[in-house]
Amino acid sequence: MDLEEAYQVVGEFGRHQKRMVTILVFLQIYMACQSMLIILVGAVPEYHMEPVTGDPHDDITRSVKFTEDVSSIVTEWYLIKHEAYKVNLAGSLFFAGVLIGNVLFGPLSDKIGRKPVFLTSLFFEVLFGYGTALAPSYEVFAVSRLLVGMMNGGMALVCFVLTQEYVGKSYWALTGTLTNMTFAVGIALFAALGYYVQPWRNLAAAANCPGLLLFLLCVTLPESPRWLYSRGQTEKAEDILKDFAVRNGKGRIPVKLRRAVSASAPDASSPGVFQLVTHPILRWRTVVLMYVWYACSLVYYGLTLSASEDKGNRYLSVAMYGLVELPAYPLCMYFINKPWAGRRKSMANFLAFAGVSCLLTMFVPNGSVSSATSLALVGKLMVSAAFNIVYVYTSELYPTVIRNAGLGVCSMSCRVGGILAPFVPSMKSLHTSMPFMVFCLSGISAGCLGLLLPETLNKPAAETLDELSSPTYQRLLQPQVNMSMTEL
Repeated sequence: MDLEEAYQVVGEFGRHQKRMVTILVFLQIYMACQSMLIILVGAVPEYHMEPVTGDPHDDITRSVKFTEDVSSIVTEWYLIKHEAYKVNLAGSLFFAGVLIGNVLFGPLSDKIGRKPVFLTSLFFEVLFGYGTALAPSYEVFAVSRLLVGMMNGGMALVCFVLTQEYVGKSYWALTGTLTNMTFAVGIALFAALGYYVQPWRNLAAAANCPGLLLFLLCVTLPESPRWLYSRGQTEKAEDILKDFAVRNGKGRIPVKLRRAVSASAPDASSPGVFQLVTHPILRWRTVVLMYVWYACSLVYYGLTLSASEDKGNRYLSVAMYGLVELPAYPLCMYFINKPWAGRRKSMANFLAFAGVSCLLTMFVPNGSVSSATSLALVGKLMVSAAFNIVYVYTSELYPTVIRNAGLGVCSMSCRVGGILAPFVPSMKSLHTSMPFMVFCLSGISAGCLGLLLPETLNKPAAETLDELSSPTYQRLLQPQVNMSMTEL
């Protein structure tokens, strides 16, 4: 039997897989806390400068007076005036670390396995997370954020792939949506945690604690049977699938997998990032997906990080920008499984609508803060839906043997958007509409470009590079490819 037939026999999404996916999904709350930490830890309170006598070059700590009772790296290290850029820099360093982690750990997990890369990254992320809370200076804080980002980049990518590869393909959209939905809930929970734990060091430590517990639970997880099968380790994959059957209550079921067609071929036995450039099909998909991921990240994180600049209760603003995502995921589940919409059209339309929402904010009168915020929240909802779809869609466009490398490169491009995102809200100093113009153009252009990709709804997932290039597989996608070119 082939791999999908084996999942049908042992259970595509049985109770054992539900337990494993639950652990991985809860990890999203921890990842959300780490990704959004700088919003509250780097909060800038109201302040004023008092004139001081003596040397005009005296330390700024003698003249600045904070008028809000806020604990943050800004108040501890006086990151204002010419030092204010350091707050955005710390946020960008986190995403720069995520980018490095994607480049290093994505292909590595395709080489040596999902589980060892995942556990190693999670362990060191927790370790460096406590380094953030104990940082004696801004420089140590900034380095710790870079290192946390590196580990987060490796761990988050493999975590998402495992939620897909533990279950049958028909459940990929569900597990991918649950993963991204929980990330949104994590943003709201982080806002609540920040409200009750306001000293920034205590907040950083408290946000890091769930990672330690989840690491202990993740140690019990098995290797991905899909990865084992794609690497030619058929016997090990069969053993794990048999264990799935037992734990799902189906008893001891004999599982005999057909060997992968190209398990011993050079390009399949040692695939890597280089294949994304040399393989004609993967090359074009990767170029398009990289830009789509970049635009999703820039708009998503740019709108979220701008919550700290909204007037009023910053904790409520952060929570709103997290909770507003939740309606996006049922919408995703509805549209991406409909033949008339599918993955491709749904992703493109959500991106375009996100861009239009950001465009409309530029026509709101200056005094109408609530209207502009509402449109920004609609934009966040739309880009969240697109971001959710692109995760699921990308994992279906890449074969198993190179899925993590493909996701790693796309996620690398995504982190470029994350690196730039903290600085986009500050473009208001040039013109109040400038940030939303950037978000508008990014969303609409990415939506149009995404229409060039093939549809994957109800299509089999390729396991190897040979299978991806086979005439049979290409015939399944050819009508959608032609349609996408004419529709553009």
